[in-house]
Amino acid sequence: MGIESPLNCYYGYNTTVGNNFYANTNCTISDCAKITIENNVLMLIGSNVSLYTPNHAIDADERKVGYERSLPINIGDNVWISDSVTIVPGVSIGYNISIGAGSVVMKDIPANVIVAGVPCRAIRPITEKDKIGLKTTVNNN
Repeated sequence: MGIESPLNCYYGYNTTVGNNFYANTNCTISDCAKITIENNVLMLIGSNVSLYTPNHAIDADERKVGYERSLPINIGDNVWISDSVTIVPGVSIGYNISIGAGSVVMKDIPANVIVAGVPCRAIRPITEKDKIGLKTTVNNN
């Protein structure tokens, strides 16, 4: 596990992190509700990644009196969150996801896809062609 500074976190006790987690510099974790980050998540979490659970009222009268509710965020195993990604309240991110830089995740993301954009959307499934050269060799001698 590694966390580069600065890390800005509201409470800390509302966030659980699995094994092999890494957060790069200047991440914000606004954990007014539960944030669950499973195993092998790289926030690589890149620099400037923000996870926000609070959601202020859209209605002006509710907003004037300070109404707010917080919704949980769930991030599955083997997720790579690139630089400057924002994840908003109530979002669940599936397993084996790659989120492109600068994305704003406003809806749930299914497993095994590459996503990017504002708002974030699925670009395509992750396939064998996405491997960058990790090969295993068998020596039969």
